[in-house]
Amino acid sequence: MSKTSGSEFSKARRDLLLGGAAVAGTAILGAPRVARAQGARQALKISVGRIPWAAGNSPMTQYMIANKLFEKRAAELGYDVTVDWREYPTALPMVEAMVGNNLDIGMWGNTPIVRAIAAGLPISLAVVGEGHLRFLITTRKGSPIRTIQDLRGKTVGVSLGGDPQSALTQMMRYELGSADPKASNIKFINMPTHAQAASVPTGVDATCTIYPAYLAAQSTGTVAIMNSFGYTEDYYEGPLGKGAGILIPSVKKSPFFPDGYYLHRSFWILRNAIAEQHPKIVVAFLVAQQEAVAALTAMDAGAVSQLVKDYWKLEPEPGAKVVKDDVLFSRGWSWPTENDARAVLEASKYMVDNKVIEQPLNWKQVKNAFARTAPLVKQAYEILGSKPAHAEFVRTDTRDLRGLPLWEMDRWAERT
Repeated sequence: MSKTSGSEFSKARRDLLLGGAAVAGTAILGAPRVARAQGARQALKISVGRIPWAAGNSPMTQYMIANKLFEKRAAELGYDVTVDWREYPTALPMVEAMVGNNLDIGMWGNTPIVRAIAAGLPISLAVVGEGHLRFLITTRKGSPIRTIQDLRGKTVGVSLGGDPQSALTQMMRYELGSADPKASNIKFINMPTHAQAASVPTGVDATCTIYPAYLAAQSTGTVAIMNSFGYTEDYYEGPLGKGAGILIPSVKKSPFFPDGYYLHRSFWILRNAIAEQHPKIVVAFLVAQQEAVAALTAMDAGAVSQLVKDYWKLEPEPGAKVVKDDVLFSRGWSWPTENDARAVLEASKYMVDNKVIEQPLNWKQVKNAFARTAPLVKQAYEILGSKPAHAEFVRTDTRDLRGLPLWEMDRWAERT
């Protein structure tokens, strides 16, 4: 069990909850529910939260569920596990479930992870759950907003405290000269769901939303002007020309290029107690996820998207675009690298700019969040016969930033 005292945990829990809708995840207090021994196996119930309306985690977890991969790998390691998969439309209800001691494992983006670490919660980061998600600035057809410069003086809908806000403010930093909306007289309005943001509802002039939700909303008149990868979208018209696919020069000034203006990564998070009391369960989960990633990478991207058509509401052609964007399927593996971890560090700096937290995390805090899981991730990597060679981790000719793998954390460069 974690050595965090009850009073320390209560304070951390209270600090995290103060963010309200600005929080996107945390950890729970109790231990996983152990039912009873069945023969040589230990019976265990684990609840896992996912957001199937998001990106790569959606088909990946769907494949795990359909093929009972977690259960099978857990059985090989001595557990009779019952997995309670739970679906969340956005981060906030998942936060409430976990803080209410009603969820064991979850997947969150950079922003909620930073809040949890800053609040001192006893959590550990494991592997990449999805990444390189495309965030878009959207508006309604017929709108005079055709460039990001046109957002000055406007009202913009965005998931406050979430990754869409962090991505948007980084686009603003390099295109408008400041990440602070007040500097451009921009008013932010919270969007509770990705679908609502993609609809560009009455009361806002534009929004920032995620790619699956945008593609599903196009038929209703939603249009996009630019994305977080640093390219224009169809509705763009400005100094660079007209239409989609034009590289916006300022993105090359971002330290995260070629990932884009924003280094988006989401990780699976678990309570420290799970890693300490049931390390084999963690290994089983990690192996199962990687099996799913490998299987889906080998499939047609359009076919992969149809596994979650009920959630994405996309036909194979647009669905394939979402799949091909995701770092899981461009890599073919989910093992964390130095730059994946760096995404958490850098996100904490954005959150100070946005006044979500008071101080950025330091590199030691980020590395400590992986300390319990690093040996378990290495075990999972070594169990699988088919795995990326070391050279794959340190490649620099890709569209995503990589680096030394997690189990070589002692060799990661020091950062501030």
